[in-house]
Amino acid sequence: MQDLEIYVRDLEPGSVSDWLESQLDEVQLDDADVARVVKGQGRYGSAGIRITLYPGASGKRFTSILLEGESLPWSSDLACARSAWRAMDTEIRCSPGEWKEGDPVEDDKWWRLDHRGEQLVVWS
Repeated sequence: MQDLEIYVRDLEPGSVSDWLESQLDEVQLDDADVARVVKGQGRYGSAGIRITLYPGASGKRFTSILLEGESLPWSSDLACARSAWRAMDTEIRCSPGEWKEGDPVEDDKWWRLDHRGEQLVVWS
């Protein structure tokens, strides 16, 4: 099972479903209210995907988007973040590597993608 997680600053209602509809074969996600946890599903090829949005992640302005499935269109959090940034044009953050629950966070560095480009930054 592959899982990818990105963080979107100031998420606009409907923007996740709009982005995912252009990337997946099928999307069932009602993200009209992004102030609450939203769960949905999708399909990429023959593989099912679980989609979960968690508002208020790492401060009030970021929403975590978690995608879980056997097959996803991106090979890494960074590739997923790049796709989301192109579609949503707002700051996107993601971890710099293949972090797993329980692993130490090295130097608290995160990829930040925004109008300034892609940079490794300390999340503060």
